[in-house]
Amino acid sequence: IMPEWFIPYGIGIATLAAVIASQAMITGSFTLISEAVRLNLWPKVKINYPSIQKGQLYVPSMNWILWAGCIVVILLFKKSAAMEGAYGLAITITFIMTTILMSVYLMRKRFPGYFIVLFALIYGLLELVFLVGNMAKFFHGGWFTILLSLIIFSVMWSWSAARRIKNRYVKFVEIEDYYQIISDLSEDSSVPKYSSQLVYLTSANFKSEIEAKIMYSILQKQPKRADVYWLVHVDVTDEPYTLEYKVDFLVPEKLIRIDFRLGFRVEQRINVLFRLVVEELVRNGEIDITSKYPSLNKHHIVGDFRFVV
Repeated sequence: IMPEWFIPYGIGIATLAAVIASQAMITGSFTLISEAVRLNLWPKVKINYPSIQKGQLYVPSMNWILWAGCIVVILLFKKSAAMEGAYGLAITITFIMTTILMSVYLMRKRFPGYFIVLFALIYGLLELVFLVGNMAKFFHGGWFTILLSLIIFSVMWSWSAARRIKNRYVKFVEIEDYYQIISDLSEDSSVPKYSSQLVYLTSANFKSEIEAKIMYSILQKQPKRADVYWLVHVDVTDEPYTLEYKVDFLVPEKLIRIDFRLGFRVEQRINVLFRLVVEELVRNGEIDITSKYPSLNKHHIVGDFRFVV
C-alpha cells in the first residue's frame, strides 16, 4: 500500500517497530520464566540481574530458545503473510487467557459478583468470536501456535507434577523430639565419629521442624556421630543485596541452626557464607570448633567440617 518513493522509509519504520516488538517479547519471556521458576512451574535455570532492579533480568537459556524459535519460524513460514494464521491464533488465545486471569484476580479481590460476570461475558464473548473466526486458520499456520503451546505446557505440567510427587515423600517432624537422642549420639564413643562438624542443608522454614529424611540420615543410615550438628536454611528476598543471618542454638554446643536471608543478586556460595558465620561465632566465643581428638586438641587444631546433601 506504500508508494514507491516511501518504501525505503517504510522498511526503516517497520524495522524499528520489529525491534520494539522483539524487546517487549524478550522482556515478557524473561519475566514469565523467572516467575515460573519461583512458582516451581519451570526447571531451575540461570537468571542474571544486570542491575539492582529485580525486574531487569536476563535468562541466557530462554534467549537461546527464542533465537532458535525465530530461525525455525523463518525456515517454516518463509513469508510473513504465511504467519497470519499462527499469529492470529496466538493473539486470540492470549486475549482469552488474560480475561480468565483478570476474572480470577477480581474474585480474589472480592469485587461484586455481578461485575465479574458482566466483565467475563462481554470480553469472553468477543474473544470467543475471534477464536472461532481464527480456527479457520488452523491448517494455515495456526497448528504451529497450538503445537508450541502444548510443548511449553507439557514441560510446566511435568515439572509441577514431579514436584508434587517429590513433596509427598518429604515429611517434616518436630526436631525437639530428637534433642536428647542427638546429644546422646554425639557423646557415644562406641559409634565411629563421622565428622567433627556435620552440616545439613534444610528446606524447613521453621526452626521447630526438620525433614524426616535428615533425621533418618543422622540416626539410621549409618549413624553419624559428630561433635556439633549444623542445620543451614536459605531464604531469597526481593531486595538485591540483602545479606543477613540468624543463629539459633537449639541444643547448646550440639545442634545449631543458621538461617540466611540473601538478596536475589547475592551469589549463594553457602560454603563461604557458612564459614564466615562460623568464624564470627568463634571470635565472639559462642562456639568452640577445636578438634575433640586429644592428639589434635592439645595443639588447638580446628576440627573437620563435612556437608551432607
